[in-house]
Amino acid sequence: MSELTDKKCKPCEGGVPPLTREQAEALARHLSPQWIVSHEGPFLRREFKFLDFYRTMSFVNALAHIANIEDHHPDLEIGYNYCRVRYTTHAINGLSENDFICAAKIDRIPLS
Repeated sequence: MSELTDKKCKPCEGGVPPLTREQAEALARHLSPQWIVSHEGPFLRREFKFLDFYRTMSFVNALAHIANIEDHHPDLEIGYNYCRVRYTTHAINGLSENDFICAAKIDRIPLS
């Protein structure tokens, strides 16, 4: 398998099955261990903590840049010193490789 960060997201308009739990967990092994394949629903999630609002928003802006380049956008919950990221592929009501590609690219954002 090539590196997830070397891949580009493919447009997904439905018509393909979501990843199985086993497939999702196999892809998750290529990510930072803080990413969780949720048991509550078909999504991949991670929480990031920061020292202050400025660092939080700097991270969010970098994440938004990745999301726009890949044309695959997460759900975000943002507060003063945290950002919760949740990926799912809405068109298939489940996880796709796109979710893991974006998560891998987010893992490369410096968290200083």
